[in-house]
Amino acid sequence: MKTRDFVALATGALTLTALAVPAAHADDRPAGTSAGSNAAAQEPGPLDDDIDRFVVNDGKDLVVGVSPKEFTVTFTAKHHSGIKKGLAVLWRGGADVESAERVLAPRINDDGTVPRFCDNIVLRFSSCVIPIVADPKGEDVPDVDLNNEYAGRWNVAASLTFNNTGVEIDDRFTTHYVKRAAKLTADASPESVRRGADVTVKGVLTRANWDTHRYDGFGGGAGKVKLQFKKAGGAWQTVKTVSADRRGKVKATVKASVDGSYRLAYGGSTTTGTATSPADTIDVR
Repeated sequence: MKTRDFVALATGALTLTALAVPAAHADDRPAGTSAGSNAAAQEPGPLDDDIDRFVVNDGKDLVVGVSPKEFTVTFTAKHHSGIKKGLAVLWRGGADVESAERVLAPRINDDGTVPRFCDNIVLRFSSCVIPIVADPKGEDVPDVDLNNEYAGRWNVAASLTFNNTGVEIDDRFTTHYVKRAAKLTADASPESVRRGADVTVKGVLTRANWDTHRYDGFGGGAGKVKLQFKKAGGAWQTVKTVSADRRGKVKATVKASVDGSYRLAYGGSTTTGTATSPADTIDVR
């Protein structure tokens, strides 16, 4: 059993302190799918009665490379007594947020206090913006220590503390994907070619390794890559789909027809972000 001292996030009953982290799981299955709530007795009721317009990372998958990445959770909260505090964290593994194996959480102030993440708009309403950092090199910030096996769907816990001291917490208010970033290159040759002759496009698909903090070749069965072509003034069209090999190398050959540009595109997966190479232009004579 390995222990990590997570940053304490005290918002009523939501306090993540010294969570036990068991050995990492090797699979990519989501950590729990059933909805749940740990609402305090003073203010029973689901959080979706009090929170709306809840958005994680502007509604996009959170795609992380080998460097820290900051993103936000934003929402509007309402309550008849007013909102005193609001918080959201992403977590993975375990039965609930208190037994989570990994947590992406806001940093607290240097003096140990929790910043005020919500501003009152009018009576009973608050706008909450919570900045969170995801960091594959999170040794100095243990709550954001990403590892490869935790790429996939994460649970999002949310809590509200009301001005009348009531607290509501939902361990699985929603879910969000946290993925490893991918990169893709492309080189089309020959750059000047006769009509009807072969054009070969080669590239390399790589993926962020959160354990070693570098990009490694990525392929095999999961590395389906589209070869796309666009003539001058036209739109991109897929002309062939190929697989990257185990080292991430991609090769596709087509017949030249008109001047234009080629590129390679990877559509991503539940654990890996999308990637599109820069375009490479050929001249058909």
